[in-house]
Formats: sequence, structure tokens, C-alpha cells
Amino acid sequence: MTDRVLLTGATGYVGGRLLTLLQQHGHLVRCLTRRPDALADVKNDLTEVVQGDVLEPSSLETAFEGIDTAYYFVHSMGAAGDFEEQDRIAAENFSKAAAAAGVRRIIYLGGLGNPDHHLSQHLRSRQETGDVLRMHHPQVVEFRASIVIGSGSLSFEMIRALVERLPIMICPKWVGVKAQPIAIEDLLAYLLAVLDRPHGTSQVFEIGGPDQVSYGELMHEYARQRGLRRLMIPVPLLTPYLSSLWLGLVTPLYARVGRKLVGSLRNPTLLSNNLASRTFEITPRSVPQAIQRALINEDREFAETRWSDALSSAGTAQNWGGVRFGSRLVDSRSVTVPVPPEQAFRPIRRIGGKTGWYYGNWLWTLRGFLDLLIGGIGVRRGRRAPEHLRVGDSLDFWRVEACETPQKLRLQAEMKLPGRAWLEFEVTPCPDGSVIRQTAIFDPVGLSGLAYWYGIYPLHQFMFAGMLRNVAKEAQKQPFDSDI
Repeated sequence: MTDRVLLTGATGYVGGRLLTLLQQHGHLVRCLTRRPDALADVKNDLTEVVQGDVLEPSSLETAFEGIDTAYYFVHSMGAAGDFEEQDRIAAENFSKAAAAAGVRRIIYLGGLGNPDHHLSQHLRSRQETGDVLRMHHPQVVEFRASIVIGSGSLSFEMIRALVERLPIMICPKWVGVKAQPIAIEDLLAYLLAVLDRPHGTSQVFEIGGPDQVSYGELMHEYARQRGLRRLMIPVPLLTPYLSSLWLGLVTPLYARVGRKLVGSLRNPTLLSNNLASRTFEITPRSVPQAIQRALINEDREFAETRWSDALSSAGTAQNWGGVRFGSRLVDSRSVTVPVPPEQAFRPIRRIGGKTGWYYGNWLWTLRGFLDLLIGGIGVRRGRRAPEHLRVGDSLDFWRVEACETPQKLRLQAEMKLPGRAWLEFEVTPCPDGSVIRQTAIFDPVGLSGLAYWYGIYPLHQFMFAGMLRNVAKEAQKQPFDSDI
């Protein structure tokens, strides 16, 4: 692939994921952003980053040089003031600059909705943006989508927060309005596949999965897959303003975005034709498959997280209950020891069984006994070998999920819990020796899971701090043996 692609919105949800796919498929990509520092880590032989602002036409000239196709993922939903006017100006500036530079095609992601059914401001603006782009450029390929299901998407995170936190939900009318969701993987497949199609005239493709469902049905399906029982009580009167305040209290949405989103939920967002299915060889996933995929992908991405990087980028996100990643709660701490990683890792690979947990062993035994009383496995299993661990080994009431000597050990809890739990140790070299990072991770199920985490959090601070301190001491007093 020799033609360079211009990508806007690379710091956003869809744009960021599309960038990864474009790179994997060998496309030359130029990212246009107001904040180049936010994309510093994506630069490579295939990808460059330029500074520009779609509200400032003069900043776009350089960005379009040598561009064949441009992705337009810009919207002002989070902006204060007249976001519709900002969207119009931005789209006009972008399409005019693209046409002047000889860009052959613009690919745009808009929103589903029948324009004859009094669309909300947000949906009306998304469709008007497509009209403005077409007004000033000869080929605009517009994809119109409904709810996007994927870990991290705005709608999915709202569903997750509501279902996880509220055993009983008061549901306004918009919870019953039908939509045709699409999995993020399928959405990205369309956005990527259009690059292989010949240039031509402008087209609008409506894309979505096979299921027509409401937000209420989506919440029921999420609850089913998470093993939660939820009661939904319909309420005839709950204005968009009150709904947005309610969402702001129990979900990650802040009121301004919540109000615009809720305003759009009163409009059905269903496919009116099958042009996309006749044009592209893509079979979108069903809703259950999309939600299952989102949860699986979250597990995979979470397992690949390097806490030394992720926590340093969390900044002020920490609070007394740890850092939140998706639905998970994380408590992490580190210590530097003046020994090489091989020696620092040695007490970690000996943990559990007869060695114990380096601090508060009687508390671990008590926890195992309580687990046994409620039908769990307790701590009777011990470990297979005193010196060596491998993936799949049982370790007291844990299971070895990952073991990479001398870098990482991750254990998944098998005791009875209102959620899922992991304990991870990571050893990395540093100028002063090695850094040992210890991370406790909990994926709570419902309010009982949150109550469990926050109820034992003070005890975790006591136990895990002592454990890490003694692991560090043990690492320093162990005679170094290169054959470990």
C-alpha cells in the first residue's frame, strides 16, 4: 500500500482502534490532531503525526499533502455551547481543504435515524455533518451506525455501569426504544474494507448487527452474561435532563454528554436498507456475541496491561479504593531492590504452599478456612513443587495464570468471591537493580462485589504492604544463584 491515509480522531475510541488496524495492514497513516503529544507513542515508519485543528482552515493545508483517503471522525458532542454550529464549520473546513488538495475520498462515521422522525440534536448534527461534507467534496462514503458494543465505548460503558451498580433500575421510556447495535470489530471491518473499493460517487451505508433490541434488552443480556439478576421498573415521566443527572451519578458520563446522549435515545436507530450487506462481505455479530466478545477482549487487554506504564499514566485517577480499569479495581505498589531480576523473582516463584505468603500467614489460613465453610477449596491444595511454577498449577486457593521467569507471575483466585480476583507480581530491571511491582486486581459482580472490595480494602493495605516488604527483604538476603 503506497497511498497515505489521513486519520482524524486517533485519540478517540473508534479512531484509536482503526489506527492499530491500519498499521497492521501496512497502510501509511498521517494522524491529524490538536495535541500531537497525545499520539507520540504511535509514531513509526508507517505513521506520522501532524498538528492541526479542523476549526482553523490554515492548519489543514500541510496535513492533506499526498493524501488519497481521509477518515473524518470529528464531533463536538462534549463541547459547551452550540455544538451543531461547530460541527458544521468543522466539516466545511475539512471537506474544502480535502477537495483543494486533491484528496479523492472522505470516509465518515455518522449516526442512524430516520430524518423524518424529529431527530435529536445529536443525531441531526451527525447526519448534517455528512451532508456538509458531500456539499464540498465529490466522494464521501458515510457509514451510519447505532449503538457500538465494545469495551470502552460510550454506550457499553453506560450499560456496564448501570447493570453492575444498580440491582433495581428505574427505567424511563428511552430504555424501551429499539436500536440495531453493532460490535466494534464489525464497525472497524467496514471502515477498513472500504479502502479496497474503487473510487466513485458518494454513498451512505447503514450498518448494524442482525438484532433489533432496546437498551433494556441490552442491559438484561449484559446481566445474564455477568451472572447478575436485575429488576427494571418502567417510569413514564423522567425528562432527558433528569435522566442525564441520574446517569451522571451512576455512570462514567458527565451531565453535558449524558444529556445529549439521552436525547438521542428517544429515536429508534434501525437499518432501513441492506445496501451494506450487498456491498461488503461482512457478517455482523449478534448482540449476545458482541457483548461476549467485548468481555473477552477486555480480559485479554487487561491481561496484557503493564502496570508500571498504566498506573503512571493514571495520574490523579487514584483514590482510596485503588485505580479503576473498566469494571476492575486495582491496588498496586512497588519497591526497588539492589539485586538483579533473577534474584528479585526468586522469592516470588516460591510463594504459597509451605513457604507461605511472607506476611500474615495466619490471616491467609483464616481466609482459607472461611472459604472452606462456604463450600470453597480452602488452602489445602498447597503447590505442586517448592521451587518451580508453571501455567495451570494450583497454588493454595489460587491458580497460576501466567508465569514468565524472571519477569511476571499472575495468579487467579479460585476461592468463593462476589467477582473475580488476581494477584500479580512483575519484576523489571532498573539502574539501581530491580523494581518489584505487586498488583491486586478485582472484577466485582454487582453491589455485593463492590461492598466486598471496599470492606476488605483496609485489610489489603495492611497485608499486601507487609507481603511486598518481606518479599523485598527475602530477595536481598537470598544468595544469588544463576541456575534458578
